[in-house]
Amino acid sequence: MRYLLDTDHISFLQRRSGTEFLILAAHIAQHQSTDFAFSIVSFHEQVIGAHTFIMRSQTPGDVVRGYTLLMEIIRGFSAAPILPFDAGGVTIFEGLRAQRVRIARMDLRIASIALSRGLVLLTRNTSDFSKVPNLITQDWTV
Repeated sequence: MRYLLDTDHISFLQRRSGTEFLILAAHIAQHQSTDFAFSIVSFHEQVIGAHTFIMRSQTPGDVVRGYTLLMEIIRGFSAAPILPFDAGGVTIFEGLRAQRVRIARMDLRIASIALSRGLVLLTRNTSDFSKVPNLITQDWTV
């Protein structure tokens, strides 16, 4: 079985501290590294966050922090395959929209990638993702 990490789980791995990180890392250690993937949508979300931080920076130090964050995102995402939002994902995404599944657009894209590849989505946002038919989710931070 393979897993797709949602952006929230990726954020815990990037912080490398706290109870959630320790629990998540313990779960991940029980699997092969080839069992995990990221989505291009999560990468996009994180790049947007770094971009926003950089653009709102008021000091040179904050600009440096923003670009450091961007470099950390690039390095972190090199640890596992990044799955595209491709024709299979688009087909599922459009079908879910036609069914009027009401969750955030980026979350629906992530769910579509997971569904198109038969992956379990690792997320804390089980309340929203539970609205997506046939999507299997797990929260590995509790």
